[in-house]
Amino acid sequence: MKSERNFNGIILSEYDYLSPKTDWHFHENPYLMYVLKGNLYDVSKIKKTNCSSGSLLFYNWQEPHYNSKESNFARGFHIEFEKSWFKNKQLDIALWEGSRLIENPKLHHILAKLYSEFKFQDTFSEASIDLLLFQLCENIESIQNDKNSNEPPWINSLKEILHEDHENLSLQYLSNQLGVHPSHLSRAVPKYLSTTLGDYIRQQKIKKAVNLIIDSNQSFLDIAFNCGFSDQSHFIRTFRAYMGVTPNQYKTKIM
Repeated sequence: MKSERNFNGIILSEYDYLSPKTDWHFHENPYLMYVLKGNLYDVSKIKKTNCSSGSLLFYNWQEPHYNSKESNFARGFHIEFEKSWFKNKQLDIALWEGSRLIENPKLHHILAKLYSEFKFQDTFSEASIDLLLFQLCENIESIQNDKNSNEPPWINSLKEILHEDHENLSLQYLSNQLGVHPSHLSRAVPKYLSTTLGDYIRQQKIKKAVNLIIDSNQSFLDIAFNCGFSDQSHFIRTFRAYMGVTPNQYKTKIM
């Protein structure tokens, strides 16, 4: 463990993974792991999940699993919630059942802001962390509630395409891939993704950019290019709009 903070029923910690694998174990509380660097596998009794750098994984409490390290070096940021925290915040803990990867880029943005506050640790960090944790949980609850609605089966396929970071996405391209009429697709996207198609794609680009800032020594120009931005200034403007700081300010906070 590199560092840890414990307050108000929340444990925040940063770990370097040194052993090739952990023993089988389970967590007594709901638990989030954000892979900062490297590549891991999370193995439970029912599935094996690849957790590359930038992955966000939720662990259900009392579900046995182990982690294996698939790279020479790996590091993770962990958040553990005591069950009383959910009660105090009037959040439904029942919606947090079932371990899974969290793909939604908006949740990754919140997690990235949490990590920067954890690293920066000034007099305002604790209040910021508390607010961001509440936002994170509210958004997870919203996503879980949406899953209970009658969303069409092709929505999961749409999310998979968007999460794979294809370049030059267009409404016609998505229509062809999914076999859904463009007009129906354009009406359905805001309903089931809670935002426009363009906004979701930009969120995904910033999610990838945050990971590259944390896990690489690439210049901001190279990051802009690798994330599909037309130029560095466009990347900086978009990053600031979603993260509240410039890429350089964010990198300074986490160093």
